[in-house]
Amino acid sequence: MAQYGKTEYWDERYTRDPEPFDWYQRWSGIRDIVGEYLKSKSASILNTGCGNSRLSEEMYEDGYTQIMNVDYSLVAIKSMQEKYREKVGMQFVQMDLRAMEFPEGAYNVVIDKGTLDSVLCGEGSTLNVQKMLMEVSRVLDSKGVYILISHGQPSYRLTYLQRPEFGWDVKVHTVGKPTMGMAGAQPTDDKEGNVHYIYVCQRGSDGSGGAGAA
Repeated sequence: MAQYGKTEYWDERYTRDPEPFDWYQRWSGIRDIVGEYLKSKSASILNTGCGNSRLSEEMYEDGYTQIMNVDYSLVAIKSMQEKYREKVGMQFVQMDLRAMEFPEGAYNVVIDKGTLDSVLCGEGSTLNVQKMLMEVSRVLDSKGVYILISHGQPSYRLTYLQRPEFGWDVKVHTVGKPTMGMAGAQPTDDKEGNVHYIYVCQRGSDGSGGAGAA
């Protein structure tokens, strides 16, 4: 995966290969787990680093119709704006996740499928991840939830997610990597390389960022 912020790389990629592409999982693969935390079909959802993924489309078809999608690549955003121009409530905006232009508490849910992983591939990754997560925390409402789909194991990702300034309770789920020709979540095998991790981050009632496993 290329690093986040390399505009030229991503613009060239989306120009060269405009066909839909999903990192890690389709909606069908994460729906059962993620759906537990989407309490209402009318929830205001922010999809970070949307690229040309089908995630929002498939969620929209499943009844979640208030989805704001942001990406660093203007090429990707323009393409998605055109493709989904008739879907009311589905928006696509070019934006830097480290300095988002949304008001505080604007969203009930932030979904991140591979974007934090991309940020970690780049220079200055620790600072950039901190900036991004501070922005995610800022735009979530007081009961909001940040859902991260990642290939990174808890020993690596919880270092970033459990920082005290966020006050997040973090639950860790696993989902089997997709198998060719099979839809939906597959049986999980916690051996390294066979699963993706879903980190569900909610503000703890005591303000702490404890971890749990499901």
